[in-house]
Amino acid sequence: MNPTTIQIVAAVLFALALIHTFSTKYFEGLAHSRPEHAGVWHLLAEVEIVFGVWAMVLVVAMGFMLGKDDAVGYLDSRNFTEPMFVFAIMVVAGSRPILQTASQIVQGMVKVLPLPRSLGFFLTCLIVVPLLGSFITEPAAMTLAALLMKDTVFARVSTRLKYATLGVLFVNVSIGGTLTPYAAPPVLMVAAKWGFDINYMLTQIGWKAALAVVINAVLLAALFRRELMTLPAENKSPYTGVPMWMVALHLLFLLGVVVFAHHPAAFMAILLLFMGVATAYPAYQDRLILREGLLVGFFLGGLVVLGGMQQWWLQPTLLAMDDTQVYFGATLLTAITDNAALTYLGSLVEGLSDEFKYALVTGAVTGGGLTLIANAPNPAGASILKSAFDDGAISPLGLLAGAAAPTLVAIFCFRLFPYTG
Repeated sequence: MNPTTIQIVAAVLFALALIHTFSTKYFEGLAHSRPEHAGVWHLLAEVEIVFGVWAMVLVVAMGFMLGKDDAVGYLDSRNFTEPMFVFAIMVVAGSRPILQTASQIVQGMVKVLPLPRSLGFFLTCLIVVPLLGSFITEPAAMTLAALLMKDTVFARVSTRLKYATLGVLFVNVSIGGTLTPYAAPPVLMVAAKWGFDINYMLTQIGWKAALAVVINAVLLAALFRRELMTLPAENKSPYTGVPMWMVALHLLFLLGVVVFAHHPAAFMAILLLFMGVATAYPAYQDRLILREGLLVGFFLGGLVVLGGMQQWWLQPTLLAMDDTQVYFGATLLTAITDNAALTYLGSLVEGLSDEFKYALVTGAVTGGGLTLIANAPNPAGASILKSAFDDGAISPLGLLAGAAAPTLVAIFCFRLFPYTG
């Protein structure tokens, strides 16, 4: 490894950004102790702006060190499709017609489950919705699950259960999108090149992920059964009043964004048309989550800019491992960098064994719930749910603790049933 000066600077800034994500409560404290600059401290306490801010520092540093043209050229070379897509899918999936549909589906399933309604609702949101992410994409599933559970679960339970539920939700969404080759970002990055079609995903990865999703949700519900039983039973959907023709139109918008997920000009055009319809029929809408979506897009865009300069150390680190090492290495590395970046770097290398490819992808999705930056949908869920936590912020250590057990369950399922060729 012979990194350039700017690559070293980028690695240092990346490390500072990671430290910043664990320090947001410190900045929140400064906002109260130093009110004369409270606005700045509140801004720095927003975890969604962390990587965007440090990415801007990197671009400014590149401008001074390499010149404006090289700095702008580097920005132009980055692919911002994923941040734009997450923003678009969050806004559409978070609209009242889509939430009404999702809530009615969940409530319908709860009615047929031989369980108390509060337990049935909890399990359905942590099993069915994450697995639904294999078809409507993981960011959409995360948005729906977070909005459905925000007031019904997170706002009413103990802090311990909040973090345990958040950990299971993040892990289940990360692995639950692997039934198909297009919904989970780390799979999507390599599916075409490595031949991961829907048959491969279902037979080699998807069913194991689904097993882990069910085990995680059931174990959590069993562990906190007494507390969950005290939750009021939700007998009807909180989202009502939208006629079927409007619901159908919004489902078409959602489908359009998903189908054109790799074509930002197309899905952004669909988003703008959607916003026009939402403005024209305000009686059928609640507040669109534009602010939350923009903050998440800024977060992921910053990760794209900073992460693009980490290849010099990430790729050799991965390639120095064997199949078993790369699985556990990818699981751990995912916690400090986006899991899609790991699989993308692996796809640049020729001659990898099928076992290595399997280990890299499964390791990347296994660790997708450990931190906010481990998986692209995580900031979306955190942005929606953070107001339900103490001080309006999610503790990175609390999330890590909550995600540890479900991550171990995912490891168990993927390693107990290895790649069969």
